[in-house]
Amino acid sequence: MDLSYILNQLGEDREQYFNAVAPPIVQTSNFSFNSVADFRKAMSNEFEANLYSRGNNPTINILRKKLAALDGAEDALVFGSGVAAIAIPIIALLKSGDHIVCVENSYSWTIKLFTKLLPRFGVTCTFVDGTELKNFEAAIRPETKLIYLESPNTFSYELQDLAAIAQLAKSRGILTMIDNSYCTPLYQQPIKLGIDLVAQSATKYIGGHSDVVAGVVTGSKALLSKIFELEYMGIGASMAPQSAWLLIRGLRTLSLRLQRSFESTKIITARLQQHAAVDQVIWPFLPSFKQAELAHQQMQGCGGLFSFTLKNSSLQKIEAFCDALQHMLMAVSWGGHESLIIPAIATIAADDYDANNYRHQLIRMYVGLEDAEYLITDMEGALSALKP
Repeated sequence: MDLSYILNQLGEDREQYFNAVAPPIVQTSNFSFNSVADFRKAMSNEFEANLYSRGNNPTINILRKKLAALDGAEDALVFGSGVAAIAIPIIALLKSGDHIVCVENSYSWTIKLFTKLLPRFGVTCTFVDGTELKNFEAAIRPETKLIYLESPNTFSYELQDLAAIAQLAKSRGILTMIDNSYCTPLYQQPIKLGIDLVAQSATKYIGGHSDVVAGVVTGSKALLSKIFELEYMGIGASMAPQSAWLLIRGLRTLSLRLQRSFESTKIITARLQQHAAVDQVIWPFLPSFKQAELAHQQMQGCGGLFSFTLKNSSLQKIEAFCDALQHMLMAVSWGGHESLIIPAIATIAADDYDANNYRHQLIRMYVGLEDAEYLITDMEGALSALKP
């Protein structure tokens, strides 16, 4: 299906709403029926019907069709946050006694889900270095029901060989799920590589304007219907129609924004690699990246998220650099119009800083839509102020 058709036309039955170019926000909690027969039909399959907006809504349905098509999936479910799109499917598909194999260094709230919440209900997890297939093989137990991936992860960008892991999982009857927020469906299509469920924080590139919090999971209609039946409806983490409309708006320019961020990041990472104050730049599409071959093999492009470290790094030096920036916002998340920076030291207590732990030294940058030279000038100014 053509990308332009998906982003601009799919699901938009304009003749049903006065041929308006932009779809309406169907701002209603409830839907009425003209006959008991129609009412009964909707009640029997709320996954497909508009009955109550906690489940389905016409504006949300447009978004679901687009997101499923982008991923090459049969269907999609949308949620009120990215972490809900991760947690609710896992809660729906696992039971007490089940075991998860998860890639290490994944999103912090994913780690909390697997180490703090799910163990309360008898679900256990083993974290592995995902760069080697053998680590997944070694961690699988008879009770393993899910392999959870995040490729690349969002601070040091380790990759997993998605096709190989999917093949391993299918041979053992194990489900696979990935957080694909870094790449979006435009730059990586995990379902085509054999992954069962694909989650994204739609807050990021899909929304694109830092004004909506949302999540999406795509996969087979059978899996998504099972998730919808009880846990999606029962937990109630559905998306509001206004949020769906904002995401549809964001999709219109997704390819343009991704390409702009990608091209600017090429320029900025190349310049930073040459700077005397910078020790290392980590970005999957750099020739120096240790898994660059795999990145080009399974990713069609690379987003605007990268990390770097300073030479002779110290807590004080990292803080001084970040505090000296004039035009980049210090904040979490990514994918909006604005460039952002977050040092790893912001996630730990100052007394816990370990100068020998390179993960503590990482500074993550998201390249937004500003001119690349504008951002480089800001970074070079902050770097020049550092003491050797």
